[in-house]
Amino acid sequence: MSDRSTVMLELAILGVLKEQELHGYELKKRLTDALGAFSSVSFGSLYPALARLEAAGAVRAVTPAVPEPPAPAVPMTGSIAGEAAAFRARRAATRPARPSRTRKVYAITERGEALFDELLVTDSASADDDRAFNLKLAFCRYLPPDRRLGLFEQRRALLVERLAKARTTRSRKGRDLYTQSLVDHGAETTERDISWLDRLIAIERQGGETL
Repeated sequence: MSDRSTVMLELAILGVLKEQELHGYELKKRLTDALGAFSSVSFGSLYPALARLEAAGAVRAVTPAVPEPPAPAVPMTGSIAGEAAAFRARRAATRPARPSRTRKVYAITERGEALFDELLVTDSASADDDRAFNLKLAFCRYLPPDRRLGLFEQRRALLVERLAKARTTRSRKGRDLYTQSLVDHGAETTERDISWLDRLIAIERQGGETL
């Protein structure tokens, strides 16, 4: 995994744990459900990232409380055989259970909160990388308003440049129908993304009202 992918994964983990303590399976599921950019994250990359964050003091393992099951109520029977059976049932109910293997649950620490804020604010290349931008957008509510607006404006400028390049090559001769259709689709998608960013920028300039 590249350094940039590592940073993105660690940012995603911290952002999800910022909302809720989770064990590895739940964390992977949340990354898959909430972050399309990390839909292909594997346990082989997730657990080493968690280990790095834990070693850095950014996350910690917590043990969830497991309530003890109540002992079953055994009615009195009035007979010697029945009382003996009731005694054996009560004894079995109070016998210590074999310890079960508990899943490791992860929680973000104060150091993790600070690292999350640092990564969210200082990753200057986010607007140039589609996956990084989508990831930051998922946690945009944690960005200061000026940083949020700057991210949107930087992304818009990139897309405007991308659209201009696409238009210069949009009608090149020699393309088959399918290749040309793909080029047209890319340009149309970029146009829609610019319009979407225009709405987000307008909202931020009006004080960050919700959509």
